[in-house]
Amino acid sequence: MSSYDVAEEIRAALPETDEIFVQYLAGYLLDDAAEDEDAMSVARLMLESAALSASTKDTAQVVDGIMAKLGELLKDLLEERAQKQGQAQRLQRLDKVLDMSKTATMSSTLAFAEGVDLESINKGKASRVDVKKLEKQEAKLRAKIEKRARRPGGDLYEGSKLLKETKAKESYEEMFMKINSLDAAKDARNKSKDIHLPSIDVSFGSNRILSGASLTLAHGRRYGIIGRNGVGKSTLLRHIAMREVPIPAHITILFVEQEIIGDDTIAIDSVLKADVWRDHLLREEASLNARMAALDTDASKALDEARDELDTRLSDVHARLADMDAASGPARAAALLAGLGFNEADQQRPTKSFSGGWRMRLALARALFVKPALLLLDEPSNHIDLNALAWLEDYLQTWEGTLLVVSHDRAFLDAVATDIIHQHSGRLDYYKGNFTQFYSTKSERERNLRREYDAQMEYRAHLQAFIDRWRYNANRAAQAQSKIKILEKLPEITPPEVDETETFRFPETEKIAPPLLQLDSVTFGYDPAKPPILNKISIDVGLDSRIAVVGSNGAGKSTLIKLLTGDLSPMAGQMNRNGRLRVGYFAQHHVETLIPTMNPVQFLASKFPGKTEQEYRSHLGNFQISGMTGLQLIGTLSGGQKSRVAFAVLSMLRPHILLLDEPTNHLDLEGLDALMKALSDWNGGVIVISHDERFITHVASELWVCGDGTVSKFHGDVQAYKQLIVGNIKAKP
Repeated sequence: MSSYDVAEEIRAALPETDEIFVQYLAGYLLDDAAEDEDAMSVARLMLESAALSASTKDTAQVVDGIMAKLGELLKDLLEERAQKQGQAQRLQRLDKVLDMSKTATMSSTLAFAEGVDLESINKGKASRVDVKKLEKQEAKLRAKIEKRARRPGGDLYEGSKLLKETKAKESYEEMFMKINSLDAAKDARNKSKDIHLPSIDVSFGSNRILSGASLTLAHGRRYGIIGRNGVGKSTLLRHIAMREVPIPAHITILFVEQEIIGDDTIAIDSVLKADVWRDHLLREEASLNARMAALDTDASKALDEARDELDTRLSDVHARLADMDAASGPARAAALLAGLGFNEADQQRPTKSFSGGWRMRLALARALFVKPALLLLDEPSNHIDLNALAWLEDYLQTWEGTLLVVSHDRAFLDAVATDIIHQHSGRLDYYKGNFTQFYSTKSERERNLRREYDAQMEYRAHLQAFIDRWRYNANRAAQAQSKIKILEKLPEITPPEVDETETFRFPETEKIAPPLLQLDSVTFGYDPAKPPILNKISIDVGLDSRIAVVGSNGAGKSTLIKLLTGDLSPMAGQMNRNGRLRVGYFAQHHVETLIPTMNPVQFLASKFPGKTEQEYRSHLGNFQISGMTGLQLIGTLSGGQKSRVAFAVLSMLRPHILLLDEPTNHLDLEGLDALMKALSDWNGGVIVISHDERFITHVASELWVCGDGTVSKFHGDVQAYKQLIVGNIKAKP
């Protein structure tokens, strides 16, 4: 029986309970400090409070069930504690005879304190406690508890407005009109759109993300936010989007975080409706025109005043539509969709017919169409292919407003960002330039701080050595005192922060005789009645292969990977595969293959039984899943941590060839560097589908383009391919 077993029982009964609470209660029940208390009664009170906070139905029944299971788990421990308490309360033999008739005047502590009367020590001393103040504070505390008890739903914890509004699930239109007023654009005409907030605090639940940080965004600049996984970059964007950070009201904001909900609205109309005020005014214009037409059929002079009112309002609507350039809307929407890979036929399809990745592109197109003063993007490159990414980089370079983007893609940040914000240690550090310039400046700054710190530590050591040697020497005492004063006046310098580095490691694979994996004139299509997706494809993969496959979404890249894994069989042609070959496949949506109710150790054990828990944990450590993270439920892990678990599963196969479909999604910069280094050092073959230019450049030695039913080698690097894509898009009428 361990704290893990106790915590599992609590999680199973109250799945919505905060993990910190679960760990605390499990530790308390097993802690020796609970021996002197009725631990189970305390636990019941805590569980009842947690059940009420989670709005659990049949609270008493649920708590009774948990207590019964905990009683069974802790039976031996509770019996042992009961025995100890019984021994502590047994009769004591006194060293001398006592007259019990006089015990009323005897201290209750005298007999148990080795002759020292503890109780009488403080007799006669006046209490320093201000009784009136104590009563006042207790009254305040009672009032606060009563107020919480009267709160709707009985919530004992009041979360942030962001969480409440998320639960309320307001529609996009309601949220847009709440965050961005109709008059925001007009109010901003003579006002600065710069943002300077000298001290902001951002928290998520009980976790403090920023404390006294300065948020400074100059209008027209493009900021890239970088930081480790879990540091709170996305949370910061959400707080800004909800105006939980006090952004001036005349600055319009739009945040692209998740895909749109599919319905019968066609794609281009979905983009046009994204500008809620434009859509609202156009509908009002149509209504006013209809009412004016109805009034025009009646020549009565009594209606002249109504006509004047409608005419005045119509003029105001026309002025507002002109200000927002409403007439150019359809052309702008079509151009944005085309740049993101939607052809004319796709633009007329209902949004519900698109997959999640394409709906994410629609969400991006909607945001670009609105043209807010402050555009917030969270990992935009995760959901688009290299072709669309090349167009997006080119488009954002001419963005007129302020851009704040979270991204791990260094090439994207190099192409788009004018400034970098480094989020770490509860603060925001600002650097001019793109990511490459940031890295150079940061490295130089860290070297200077290290030199300054080392120099002062050496000087301090020199002063201290002099003081220690001559402090008690009569001839040198004055000099020693002088050195002491110098030492005391030296400013305190904290040691420079050392960036944590990550390492991934794939096990060496044994050599097997070629050919390993070959496609010879292979043709494949899902529908024999339609043209094949891949036609007469030939490819040879060996242990020394380092191939990157690029192309637009739907061109057949993932289909090619599934042919190589054997998940699909060719319609024509031949596939040759070595009988001893082991292939590791990292799917783009790898999260779907993980079981959220298991922890990483349990998941590895279910896939590869027969090893000890320590061996599984050691293997997970090769991909930075260490400590308690290995015992944390997969469903509670971040996207980057789930990717690491998926890589650990792959390496357990000891593959000869790795097929990786968008492996860089969700990895932070340090994780990405670790993956690139591991693949470069590994002795097996690699085929990768990726949109990350830097990753492709470091890992692949060949670039293959998938499109028009073929897969052909591209003679050039990724940068040349992206330039070709952007040129082709711009050349289209």
